[in-house]
Amino acid sequence: MYKRIVSLVPSQTELLVDLGLEENIVGITKFCTHPTHIIKIKTIVGGTKNIKIDKIKELQPDIILCNKEENTKEIVDACKQIAFTHVSDIFTLTDSLELISSYGSFFEKEVEAKKMISNLESKIIDFKKFISNKENIKVAYFIWRNPWMVAANNTFINHLLELNRFENVYANEKRYPEVDMQDIERREPELIFLSSEPFPFKEKHINEIKQYTNKATPILVDGEYFSWYGSRLLKAFDYFKQLHN
Repeated sequence: MYKRIVSLVPSQTELLVDLGLEENIVGITKFCTHPTHIIKIKTIVGGTKNIKIDKIKELQPDIILCNKEENTKEIVDACKQIAFTHVSDIFTLTDSLELISSYGSFFEKEVEAKKMISNLESKIIDFKKFISNKENIKVAYFIWRNPWMVAANNTFINHLLELNRFENVYANEKRYPEVDMQDIERREPELIFLSSEPFPFKEKHINEIKQYTNKATPILVDGEYFSWYGSRLLKAFDYFKQLHN
């Protein structure tokens, strides 16, 4: 079993804790904010894109957990020189369930992982029933300002938008494109989602968005529920129901 874990991905850190592995975590990033106390008691090894490799070496991990989107290839390659490095690559809920199962195997938490997967599968089934009679709503999902960027095709965010019957007006674009704000009106979204992360959109940005469109309604949304693919998903579907209601 891997006893000393360094996690370079916030959603995966939360997943580890919820599987009962808090004591095994020796290093995390400055963005690992759930559960809230974790950042006060574990060694911070940098951000997700900028790590202190010497600090990781000093922690003598047995395993380092990365993600293809969150961490750069250079970071992954450097980590591989220190310890076994697992790199997740998540696009769908199926990928999320497989990751939970993998962690159950890696860390001898099969019982906890199976229970979490069963709970999550029930929530997904329940949500699909809830959403089945809803109309499609055209949306744009903003993740960054200056430059303005959106979540588009081939992303976990877009996968969850589709599940919610939110029709992404940028679904024909790749990944996270920069967008021309003069183009918004032509795309005709009914709602514009301003995510809480990675850029922390606030109320003041709603007025800024309204300068570009008077047809779409801008809404602040919790980005963790749309982009965190670990145990955060257990709370996501209740959030999605509230969003629709």
